[in-house]
Amino acid sequence: MPKLLQLKTSLFANHGQSSQLSDAFVAAWQVSRPGAQVTVRDFAVDPVPHLDGAGFQAFLSQPGARSAEQQAKIDYSDALIAELQAADVLVIGLPLYNLGVPSMLKSWIDHVARAGVTFRYTENGPQGLLFGKQAYVFATRGGRYAGTAFDTQTDFVRNVLGFIGIRDVEFVYAEGLNMGEESKATALQAAHAELARIAA
Repeated sequence: MPKLLQLKTSLFANHGQSSQLSDAFVAAWQVSRPGAQVTVRDFAVDPVPHLDGAGFQAFLSQPGARSAEQQAKIDYSDALIAELQAADVLVIGLPLYNLGVPSMLKSWIDHVARAGVTFRYTENGPQGLLFGKQAYVFATRGGRYAGTAFDTQTDFVRNVLGFIGIRDVEFVYAEGLNMGEESKATALQAAHAELARIAA
């Protein structure tokens, strides 16, 4: 049976619009895939620590030469990577914070994008090592930014996932959520219709 990994990156956990949209997608996805395994990582409940110098040095260390502290950092990163490696589908709830991605999503990326594990360097440049996966990103914004210079998220997330080998990436946007109740209702209705279509 397929396996799905859901990342909730909202500061507001299940109360965030991006979390609610991604939850709705996962529920719809499971309807036609009974028995599918779903793993949920909610950064508001279980924060991912920011990568520091000690963590980066741990990534560079050789297995036999690691301190206990370095091994603990490797073990944590390995656990995040194992969740991603096992998943056939990655679902990300993605609010827009100050024109960027939530910092804990960046922290997660810093722990799972590891040379020799999820990508490698070759004579032709970097090569992603995670293949055959689909990713769905539910991007929620207070204003309307898609297709403008202010949308720094779309290319960044698409490029990062592609860098580690995940190239089948689909975005669903719910924009204008802070531009009045009518705008919010219209955006959420359209997003729910789109997620229902792609979850079928």
